Amino acid sequence: MAELAALIAENEAERSRLAREPARAQALARLRAWQSARLARTYADLAANPRYALAVSFFLGELYGGAYAGPRDHDLRRASGALARLLPSRALAVLERAIALEIETQRLDAALAACLPADAPVTATRYAECYRRSATRAEREAQLAAILEIGATLDRLVRHAAVGVLLTLARGPAHAAGLGALQSFLERGFAAFRATGGAGEFLAAIGQRESRLLARLYAGEPDPFEGTEPC
Repeated sequence: MAELAALIAENEAERSRLAREPARAQALARLRAWQSARLARTYADLAANPRYALAVSFFLGELYGGAYAGPRDHDLRRASGALARLLPSRALAVLERAIALEIETQRLDAALAACLPADAPVTATRYAECYRRSATRAEREAQLAAILEIGATLDRLVRHAAVGVLLTLARGPAHAAGLGALQSFLERGFAAFRATGGAGEFLAAIGQRESRLLARLYAGEPDPFEGTEPC
């Protein structure tokens, strides 16, 4: 749990820095709005499939899209001792990896946002140029690999009925203890991946589409998004 506590502290410190730098926070918000719109277009077909709708919302919104996780991390810090006693080590490990991914995503997004002009809208051309300039291909490939690893771990966890039972039993005590944000995050993740009935095809689609896009971006293709960038 020491590693988890350190990751939470690092994540919260970054959010505190953003709060003190409104111009930087605004640039990041513009970038993430554009990225969220791009993801919504790229995965519109999966979002329209009842089997994958919850997974698209949770995985691309909360794990990949940079959704605000301050309340969840606050709960995690307060509940670290209880989590160590109640959750299996694999569940704790995936929480640690998810927060480490958030930290890396914040770093990559900050570098990309700093490259974009502050007085012009985000466009596919500007985004592609800054994407290449702000991070190496190896860094982006590592980010994608972490996303897929977390997804695969969640997929394995939800197949264990005991995990669902523990979450259900914990709901009342968690909310009573003021840990509702953390409980909701865990329940959303469990429900999202449980609904897929096996997330192998879902994760493969993400891996294939994002790998193809990454390759096209670093190759300098004139239309790397192939029509999936926001209008």
